[in-house]
Amino acid sequence: MIHYALKCSEDHRFESWFQSAAAFDKLQAAGMVACAVCGTSKVDRDLMAPRVSHGTARPKPQAPAKPLSTPASPADKALAELKAHIEKTSEDVGRDFAREARAIHLGDAPSRAIRGEARPEEARKLVEDGVPIAPLPFKVGRKTN
Repeated sequence: MIHYALKCSEDHRFESWFQSAAAFDKLQAAGMVACAVCGTSKVDRDLMAPRVSHGTARPKPQAPAKPLSTPASPADKALAELKAHIEKTSEDVGRDFAREARAIHLGDAPSRAIRGEARPEEARKLVEDGVPIAPLPFKVGRKTN
């Protein structure tokens, strides 16, 4: 591809890209290069500063000295530790949380720490029935396989 600065017979100036210098010459001879302003096909190349390589490589951008993200705050660290502790010491029962929590509360299932998901109406019913539950201050990742 080649980039040309062009000028028409009415002195309008514009730019365009062509596949090659030969392609420009062919299109110009056929009258297919027209002014972007007035539409005339009397268009010639205009003076332009070519991009000249100096033979030296440009310096590569260096990686930033500081990380782009800030280190976790003490609160973020504490929350991460809490999440790790809960995931380590409780059983993930997933969407069966309401049923499992009720069974543990009634003594129909072994007593243990569980975590999972419950719809708002299920959680409200558990609280109304005196089942001790609490929302977690984070989302627990679900296994995908």
